[in-house]
Amino acid sequence: MRLTSFDALGEEELDTWHRLREGNPLLDSPYFHPGFAQAVHVSGRPVEVAVGRDADGRVLALLPCHRERSLLRPAGWPGADFQGPVLAPGTSFSPLLLLSRGVRGFAFDHLLDGHADDHTDDHEDGHEDGEAGFGPWIESRRPSPYIDVSGGLDAYLGRASRSGKDNMGQARRRAAKAERELGPVRFEADAVDPKALDRVVELKRAQYAATGAPDYFATPDRIDLVNRLLHTRSPGFSGMLSTLHAGPHLLAAHFGLRSGGVLHWWFPVYDPSFAHLAPGWMLLRELVSAAPALGIGRIDLGRGEDEYKRRAKTGEVMVAQGLVTRSAAKRTMRRARDSMVEAAKVSPLGPGLRRIVRSVRSLLR
Repeated sequence: MRLTSFDALGEEELDTWHRLREGNPLLDSPYFHPGFAQAVHVSGRPVEVAVGRDADGRVLALLPCHRERSLLRPAGWPGADFQGPVLAPGTSFSPLLLLSRGVRGFAFDHLLDGHADDHTDDHEDGHEDGEAGFGPWIESRRPSPYIDVSGGLDAYLGRASRSGKDNMGQARRRAAKAERELGPVRFEADAVDPKALDRVVELKRAQYAATGAPDYFATPDRIDLVNRLLHTRSPGFSGMLSTLHAGPHLLAAHFGLRSGGVLHWWFPVYDPSFAHLAPGWMLLRELVSAAPALGIGRIDLGRGEDEYKRRAKTGEVMVAQGLVTRSAAKRTMRRARDSMVEAAKVSPLGPGLRRIVRSVRSLLR
């Protein structure tokens, strides 16, 4: 297993990347496409790829990463909603092989279930480097919901929860109200509109500030990343900006990633001035309706506790959080941090405790 700069990958590695991904249904998310790693790398945040080969030199696995001194993180972190190695179905992966040449840990927070083995209790230091699976280093698992949009809106309504159906019905009525009050409602599924994307970033940053969440767009390379992705139209991978207007007003928009029949729901926003219309649901309804014509069969909503995701989803997969390390002390500290996080969620002193937790998290990353 060797780390190679993304721009030093040759035709063999890239061809194998595409071949392995296309042969493994688990990897149909756009996050596993080399186009995502390339866009992150070109935007100014270096991506290195761990390339695993067999005894004959054939590429068996690829894992794009960022290196932060002695720590590796998945490429695109903290905006990578699915993570894991690119490898053939049924192929084992030995994460301890990442810990060489000064690398002491690999931290993950959205590892797609299916990369983990089931031996989560064998969690001590006696692992051999050849032992496969991330299971021993998983600290928690959380759901990542999705919407099956095959067949469009009518088919979705047939499989949606009662709350999902209710919200879609309300979205239809509110769209009619918006048209009466504001002007014609216009939906554009795939708009290459830099000004609209600027507005998405502006609204998202305002949302982060209002909620106290970390500002993803605080560093210029991430703004550059979404702008590059907006103009990316390579076969099998692209950025996708969807907008919903009423008259002259941008009510809601979403910027995500697309690969084949999968759209990843990444940065949804709405104008708070029109919150009474629930424009996010209006936008989602339009996307579900347009899905068959767009060739989209699934919308991955990403991990999160948002109420609309719970209402809209038709299913979910699990993603795991953890750290591959040989340091027992580091694992103990992370377990203590996780216990503090869970306590803060249920405590009546939650807001103050959450500020403390954010500080502890920053120290233990």
